[in-house]
Amino acid sequence: MSGGRSTVVKDGAQSDFTQKVDVETPELVVLSYTVAGLGSRVNAAVIDVFVCVGLFLGTVLALAVLSARLGGSVSQLATSGAWVGAILVLAQFAVFWAYYVLCEGLADGQTLGKWRLGLRVVRDGGYSIGFGASATRNIMRAIDMQPFFTYLVGITAVAMSKSGKRLGDIVAGTIVVQERLVEAPNAKRPRHTAVEGVPIAKLGEEEFRLLERWYARRMDIEPERRRELTAQIAARVGHAFPPGDGSPESARMIRLYESERQARDAGASSRHETGAARERYAIVSTNSPRWLAFASVVAAAQRRGISSLGEKRVRDFVAEYRALSSDLARLQTAARDAPAEELFYLSRLVGAAHNLLYRDRRGDLLGFVRFLLGDVPREIRASWRPIALAATIFFLPMVIAGTAVVRHPAVASVFIPVGMLDRAEDGIRRAEAGTGYIEDPQILRPVMATQIISNNVQVTFFAFAGGITAGLLTTVLLLLNGVSIGGVIGLYASKGILPLLLAFMAPHGVLELSAICIAAGGGYLLAAAMLLPGSRTRRRALAENGKRAIKLICGSSLLLFVAGSLEGLVSPIPYWPLELKLVVSASTAVFMIAYLRGGRDHRTAHIAAKATDAGDLLGLGSPPH
Repeated sequence: MSGGRSTVVKDGAQSDFTQKVDVETPELVVLSYTVAGLGSRVNAAVIDVFVCVGLFLGTVLALAVLSARLGGSVSQLATSGAWVGAILVLAQFAVFWAYYVLCEGLADGQTLGKWRLGLRVVRDGGYSIGFGASATRNIMRAIDMQPFFTYLVGITAVAMSKSGKRLGDIVAGTIVVQERLVEAPNAKRPRHTAVEGVPIAKLGEEEFRLLERWYARRMDIEPERRRELTAQIAARVGHAFPPGDGSPESARMIRLYESERQARDAGASSRHETGAARERYAIVSTNSPRWLAFASVVAAAQRRGISSLGEKRVRDFVAEYRALSSDLARLQTAARDAPAEELFYLSRLVGAAHNLLYRDRRGDLLGFVRFLLGDVPREIRASWRPIALAATIFFLPMVIAGTAVVRHPAVASVFIPVGMLDRAEDGIRRAEAGTGYIEDPQILRPVMATQIISNNVQVTFFAFAGGITAGLLTTVLLLLNGVSIGGVIGLYASKGILPLLLAFMAPHGVLELSAICIAAGGGYLLAAAMLLPGSRTRRRALAENGKRAIKLICGSSLLLFVAGSLEGLVSPIPYWPLELKLVVSASTAVFMIAYLRGGRDHRTAHIAAKATDAGDLLGLGSPPH
């Protein structure tokens, strides 16, 4: 099983300090991933914002052109306008939330912005991200983007984390890494045979790297500064100059570099190096051509997918990956943890191949249906305790607020908005006239339905993501919504027009209120990971409970989709009697119970009754298997 540990190192191929996470693969080879810096992530995010804006504007333009071409009567235009409005509401929701989840799920951890900047989201352990982890990390943007879309919370978390994780990455168990392949060692240099005589280089590794940097940058430095650097470095490497050579220092240094480069290309090491250190040069010289050839195959597979290689080439790919993993292990031993561009390059190359081979391929349609109809109901049943806790915090204030308003109607003005108070006053007239709870412009029902669905789903996203605040935000949302709904129910009851409100709430209320509790239960799973991790570390507990919680969000979103459709299309109908709407309500309850009973596995053994830590006692620890 792969594991990861974060360390801060200085890469040999780079001159600045970068964060690196080391991951052990199933082949027992340690891969080094460079953690994506804050600057590159911000730049990728900016690109994604422009892409999202472009997608939305493109949708608006396409719908405008389509509506203009359809033409028709005023009523037809009004009807088409209502559906256009509904599509725009869905498009706005999809652009803000679904774009990131779909891109990362389908493109193996890359949005367009990340692809352009050479970044990729991977799971801890180096494995490819799936839809579940992608959904988790992106729903957590509800907290990361605070306050007010500044992303101050997320930026602060990235800056403080050793592995560059925002809150969404911590909960999802993911990390954003740089994946762009670096230039291959010696890729642009002509290959040479060994120098005459015994292939022993004269410079030590540190001296050679110093000379190599001078050689690469000498023409970019202003003349005065170049003369100073040349003199300083010549004093350092002068012991390797041929005796009696009276040519200028810069010419002698150039010849020395070319000689040292040829010796190393031929597999030579410094005369001061012994054992494994000498083997390093032999490994690089012998295997560099294979690495370069494999890099071109990896690049092609990244563009078109590994399946595009064909069966035979995939088998060859696997065999070559194993061979390069062995090369990497030998090179790591030979380098003795010293910075080396060859080690940096090969680690990135093997890491890219590792991601392709261990990509999560369960993201097909059939797998998603099984997940939604099987895994999700099982998790909702397994998480009944945090869901029951959420229901208590939600419904108890609702009952208290409703009772208080019925007994003392004057308190309604304390916590019920003025608009809702005015609607209740107007409700007396509407009840007498039989015109329903609200105006029912039938033509706008599609817009109402889509607005309600998107709004309610986003509320549950915040209830889920609020769990990262140790459950405080989740609790506040439940309390506020419970008090608000209870107060309105009490207000209508105090005025004797409660049936008017019930006729509106009945068709969608069972599913909508249940979905809120289920999503909040997911938030409390995250809170439990922080407060009651048991024997697990908090980071591990968050990642494990996050995998469970995202299933609750999927279940609540499904229920809210049905509830929102009913609230927009059925609930406002004024001429349906209360009894008929109660029948609809009962039907939704049957539907929900049938759904929650799905995914049963009768072969599962009985679960041990004794819990081992506080989290298990509350049903908030690891799920039963």
